[in-house]
Amino acid sequence: MPDLAEQRRKLPDQPGVYLFRDTRGRVIYVGKAVSIRKRVASHFRADGRGGALGHDAMVAETDAIEYIVFSGEGEALLAEQAFIKQYRPRFNIRLRDDKSYPFIAVSLDEDFPRVYFTRERHRRERAYFGPYSNAKRVRDTLEVLSRVFLVRSCTGTEPGRRSGSPCLDYHIKRCAAPCVDYVSREEYRRGIDGVAEFLRGNYKGIERQLEDRMKAAADAQAFEQAAVERNRLAAVRSLLERQRVANSAVGTLDAIAIALAGTDANAQVFQVRDGVLSDRQSFYLANEGERPHEEVVEEFLLQYYDTAASVPAQIVVEHAVSAAAVAALSAKRDGPVEVRAAERGEKRRILELAQRNAKLALEEDQLKAERRREHRAEALDGLRRALELETVPVRIECFDISNLMGTHTVASMVVFEAGAPRRSDYRRFRIRSLDGPDDFAAMAEVLERRMANFERQVDTSPHEAGYDSSFASLPNLIVIDGGKGQLTAGLAALAPALDRGVAVIALAKRLEEVFLPGVSEPLALAHDRPELQLLQRIRDEAHRFAITHHRARRDRAMTASLLDELPGVGPARKKALISHFGSPEQVLAASAEQLQSVPGLPAKVGRELHAHLHRLGARE
Repeated sequence: MPDLAEQRRKLPDQPGVYLFRDTRGRVIYVGKAVSIRKRVASHFRADGRGGALGHDAMVAETDAIEYIVFSGEGEALLAEQAFIKQYRPRFNIRLRDDKSYPFIAVSLDEDFPRVYFTRERHRRERAYFGPYSNAKRVRDTLEVLSRVFLVRSCTGTEPGRRSGSPCLDYHIKRCAAPCVDYVSREEYRRGIDGVAEFLRGNYKGIERQLEDRMKAAADAQAFEQAAVERNRLAAVRSLLERQRVANSAVGTLDAIAIALAGTDANAQVFQVRDGVLSDRQSFYLANEGERPHEEVVEEFLLQYYDTAASVPAQIVVEHAVSAAAVAALSAKRDGPVEVRAAERGEKRRILELAQRNAKLALEEDQLKAERRREHRAEALDGLRRALELETVPVRIECFDISNLMGTHTVASMVVFEAGAPRRSDYRRFRIRSLDGPDDFAAMAEVLERRMANFERQVDTSPHEAGYDSSFASLPNLIVIDGGKGQLTAGLAALAPALDRGVAVIALAKRLEEVFLPGVSEPLALAHDRPELQLLQRIRDEAHRFAITHHRARRDRAMTASLLDELPGVGPARKKALISHFGSPEQVLAASAEQLQSVPGLPAKVGRELHAHLHRLGARE
């Protein structure tokens, strides 16, 4: 391959996308440019990014440059986002907040749709609103929606219960009782349309509807119904007033502010609908390239709205973004989008509020991170002293065995570096040499394979096929989940590691005792000390990783041996059963009613399955 300087000279002076790859061929950065040659050259100038450490690290790790030419900046922008989503490059802006946000879902695929709380949004035939930052606020909103629009709360594709009579929700005026035909499908759907309008932020329209219905009932001297409508209107206004941050003339907008500090960043999204703060979201970003504020703002906008349920007509930000980014957002909304900086008035005040929250959230996150680092450093130094090691155990590997009566035996290897999980180096093993339960022999096998993998990596270049970084270096400390027996079984396999100065211990779960090679009595560490807590965390993570693998193998085996033999169950229905119940065990334990209610499974097939499984259970 040509050297980097020659690659740069051959870059075109045209718009497009460029990719930086490291020595292992991994994409570490994706960028777009009006001129690929000039933009890449700016990265390699001595003053290209003001000496930012993250940017310098990116340039130093770059081994190859690829590019794709496009006819304009807009096409390049779309390609850049596709590549970022595909490769998740280390030096691009990444949302590092992996928590699961709540949504409000509407089951439009059902005759009488439900409105419910969820943390998933994978079903195409359903409408999702959110994400929301606060689960309690979502549940409060759902309660108001049930009081105003009388949507059903019962689960299942069909409304109602087996008794055939309406439930309590009908009697307390929380449901229109579609289960007993007290409301037509068309009228119920109008209520669902109202729910959708409310969740989109059309609060004024909902208030007007309720007020008109209250006045109409009063004019018709239907005072009881007028009182009901009055209470619904009061519930809506109460919910909105608690969240109002500006007058309704502000309209609908998203205010987005971002605070930067080194390789960390925080983004705050304030969703304002008719002057009401419908939600506030906080995202932590990884900015390892230490990219400037305007670039972070633009890339965050594109990533955030790529998965958002909707794009508002107005977005207030701290810096203007490119015309290509505005065009991409407009295409997503299927209508014009204005992205602007607020200079005065209510919008400026809302943006400043978002800025303050972003700065405070980032400072709090950095303080927590510093405390975690100090705690990990204390734990590692405590381990060094307790185990009388020559150096601090920076890299620790832990091994665990999982099986059920000797079947589907598997092992796990988890890795902690500097006291934190390094999940990219986690590895799973299938035990090959055993026919029955023997944890000692299984531990010996997996440790032998670990050392064999290390020996192979010694003679393998990082550029060659078969290179595995997780096995390429030895840890400072190996932890075996078990007692003296597991430790003894593993020592013979680990002789090459011991000769290279690797420390080996076993951690027994019952009394949390630490066993050392050649020492008859276990080492007792205080339970309130960070060093033992770190060992417990590593051991528990290895156990979790092993048992997850074991369950997956067992479920696959059960699925193949049991569900494949059920009458009327092909691949699609088998997938529907597992998706609905979660596991083969839950399928086997399901009642006839539960099997009949599985989406995509005819009720007749559900009854036949239950009868078949019941006969199998009786014979057994």
